[in-house]
Amino acid sequence: MTQKEILPAVSAVVFNERGEILLQRRKDTGKWCIISGHVEFGETVQEAILREVLEETGVRSEIVRLIGVYSDPPYATYKYPERTVHYVVTYFEVRLLGKIEDGLTNSESEEFAYFAGDQLPELDLVNPNWLVDALDPALNVFIR
Repeated sequence: MTQKEILPAVSAVVFNERGEILLQRRKDTGKWCIISGHVEFGETVQEAILREVLEETGVRSEIVRLIGVYSDPPYATYKYPERTVHYVVTYFEVRLLGKIEDGLTNSESEEFAYFAGDQLPELDLVNPNWLVDALDPALNVFIR
């Protein structure tokens, strides 16, 4: 029987000054995604996303706003070889406080690039509402 878990996670959308979206290409899947990661024991979701952004990009950041909390099982459950994980994801808009080094790679990321919202590549591990919610002009907070 496959082990089942529920884990807290965080993700962030990052816009540049032209409104383009920062994506990272994952080494494990080769697909593009927004910055995300797990909440570690003893940290808040706010601390977790700031840590994840720093770990992934090498750049400090600040939280602009909470976009929402996403836990809908069809979009938040992932099957791995030895377990199935249902993530509860807290989703933020984050602003980088510096520039990502050209050609940056790390243990999880092949590359980073900014994309226009209408020219996004195929994405991995994102809720279908992530971009619509991030671009909501009323700045609502969503629970999905």
